[in-house]
Amino acid sequence: MKLMLDIVRRHKQAAPLNDHSPAVGIPSVCSAHPVVIAATLRECAALGRPALIEATSNQVNQDGGYTGMTPVDFRRFVLALAAAEGVDPGLLILGGDHLGPNAWRKLPAAQAMAKAEVMVARYVAAGFRKIHLDCSMSCADDPVPLPEPEIAARAVRLCLAAEHAWRDTPDRGEPPVYVIGTEVPVPGGAHEDLDDLAVTSPQAAGATLALHREAFAGAGLDAAFERVIAMVVQPGVEFDHHKVIDYRPEKARALSAFIETQPGLVFEAHSTDYQTPQRLAQLARDHFAILKVGPGATFALRETLWGLAAIEREWLGRQAGGDDLIETVLGVMRAEPGHWQPYYQDPARLTVDLAYSLSDRIRYYWTHPAVQRACAGLLDRLEHSPPPLTLLSQFLPRQYDAVRDGRLRNRPAELLRYGTAQSLRPYLHACAA
Repeated sequence: MKLMLDIVRRHKQAAPLNDHSPAVGIPSVCSAHPVVIAATLRECAALGRPALIEATSNQVNQDGGYTGMTPVDFRRFVLALAAAEGVDPGLLILGGDHLGPNAWRKLPAAQAMAKAEVMVARYVAAGFRKIHLDCSMSCADDPVPLPEPEIAARAVRLCLAAEHAWRDTPDRGEPPVYVIGTEVPVPGGAHEDLDDLAVTSPQAAGATLALHREAFAGAGLDAAFERVIAMVVQPGVEFDHHKVIDYRPEKARALSAFIETQPGLVFEAHSTDYQTPQRLAQLARDHFAILKVGPGATFALRETLWGLAAIEREWLGRQAGGDDLIETVLGVMRAEPGHWQPYYQDPARLTVDLAYSLSDRIRYYWTHPAVQRACAGLLDRLEHSPPPLTLLSQFLPRQYDAVRDGRLRNRPAELLRYGTAQSLRPYLHACAA
């Protein structure tokens, strides 16, 4: 689509950058939480910038995903939030992240890929125009790891499904653009504790690009390959439960030099959550022009809600009525462990992992009815009994400063939005419009 193609074009045409100027690029916010999406839309609108909102194959698919939404549902959901925020829908870009067999990888490959083809077609038919083709995972009857030629062949199958869906959609609009890559970080963060990461080599990136170019050409998809705008590689960034692997530009220098030789292509950096503002800006300057954030945004949302819950306990006490938010969330997580059990393996630190892990498995539980009731009750009680500034200073100091400066009202919903937006602003500052 033209917005994404223009961002890539301007990034590639930009003059050499110094160590302080932002590069042309765009943050990609991968979340289904309404507060995160609304905060993204508001921040982008304030700057007159396009907003790239992405859904993953686990969140949103033809079976509903863990959000219960199909691609059409998600599009309507985001458009309603955009309308509420007064955002021009022409500045909204919808993307599909990790679109492939990941949600069905426990099935045999034939069944999983058939499901993935339907999913990709549904995304495109619903108006998603940035499509990440990710077939890097092995299915039930596949070898581990999956050979790269097979990954490329499966990406071609999904691209064909996407192209057919676009052509068959009435008022189809602009054709989709694509992201490819085989060295793809695990969606949502690492499962295990990490010490270091190997950066993708230029040779590996070149081989992946050549395999995909050949596979696309063999399927008659040369025109679609012209719309491949980015590759996902490993720049050496990741996070585990309580630690962040920071970007080290000297380790990715050869990789950055490689992409400079590829017309029309940039890198897409996954798992950039929790990188410092300076490192995000350096990633963008090193041609990681699409910076993805997901768990980091809902982690900030959770931090703010925890702060509001602590304020309520001090201000109104336990006799305030209603469910205690933190107790409710952790109780639901323990009663329904499916979303975190494969990730949190250390019983000695389970309570800390459940509440505070950077992988933020809590994000799967915000739609649970009991959790929604507890959140709504907390915000309602603080709306009717606003806390004193002293408690904001103690538990939400950034919001306190903004309230004192007159930039923010002491209203719980606004305090929550502000806290969430704090995780997004470094991405917007790292990327020039």
